[in-house]
Amino acid sequence: MRRPADERRFNGTALVEWQNVSAGYDLDALWEFDAMTRAGYAWVGVSAQRVGVDHLREWSPTRYGDLDVTGGGRYPGDELSYDIFAEAGRAVADPGADSVLGGLDARTVLALGASQSAGRMSVYYDHVLPKTEPVFDGYTFAVGTAPSRDGHAPVFQVLSETDVRSPRRPADTDRFRRWEVAGAAHSGYRGQEYREPIFERDLGATPEYDCDEPPFSRTPLQHVLAAANHHLVRWVQDGTPPPTAEPLKFTDDGIKRRDELGLAEGGIRLSQHAVPTARNTGHNTGETFCVLFGTHEPFTDDTLDALYPTRGSYLHAVRAVDRHNVRAGYLLPADAWNNWRDARDSDVGGR
Repeated sequence: MRRPADERRFNGTALVEWQNVSAGYDLDALWEFDAMTRAGYAWVGVSAQRVGVDHLREWSPTRYGDLDVTGGGRYPGDELSYDIFAEAGRAVADPGADSVLGGLDARTVLALGASQSAGRMSVYYDHVLPKTEPVFDGYTFAVGTAPSRDGHAPVFQVLSETDVRSPRRPADTDRFRRWEVAGAAHSGYRGQEYREPIFERDLGATPEYDCDEPPFSRTPLQHVLAAANHHLVRWVQDGTPPPTAEPLKFTDDGIKRRDELGLAEGGIRLSQHAVPTARNTGHNTGETFCVLFGTHEPFTDDTLDALYPTRGSYLHAVRAVDRHNVRAGYLLPADAWNNWRDARDSDVGGR
């Protein structure tokens, strides 16, 4: 659990993440310290599945050796995971000095899940939740599936370019929003950068991957997720629906449309994509997880000079795109400022 050190900084919303176990251990895939700490959220990660808990038991038997999420071996297929996640949400929502949040009173409790965890949460929302009392006020399904039914609580689905495989999509409703982010990867550079020291600490080394193209898109999906969390809170608290967003574009043959630089067309277009300095995509091939990493291939100096003949042309374009995205609701002002600072400190334009 992570919370503001100063309780006065708490914004009243707790984000409860179903930990992802695709790699064989718990992964807090949606923890984004820049956006979450500046906004004053509390974040809680839940180890709901056997694979993650088994790894904890092996990693530190003294601390975690007694943990069991299988009912003494009777339910090895994570049948209990839905109740575990829901009970964790109830514990977070329970106020008081002895609460999980250390005395903070969470007025809003949101459920988050990424990829494999989004799939588990979809099952919970579609099939378990109708048979029990609601726990969470709203749900974010990131880079993975989303529920197929209309329920009591708002649902936000945020997908990278990697995750959009068909032009057929569910329609937005008064309880459902879907955003698709051009150029972003299912697991891009930001996540890899965050996990490297954790890999070193817990696994002894950072895994190496032999991908067919340079991996790890640098289109910051986390910026859009931060905006989505902001909108989901408003949606829950005062009924203000999030803005809709243009989907990624496909050809008549069902293939993603790309421009002359190889960049996806349509979707939410952050300045790193709409004012590109590299070919960032959501696609790659190669061993193991390469298909999830996307690509990042910096442009040559000649290409950059042709795109941005002056320093001012580059900086003006970045600022214009970011202003548009802030007004549209896809980007928070603090992230727009970070984009501007990065552009200003670069050497792009007018070589």
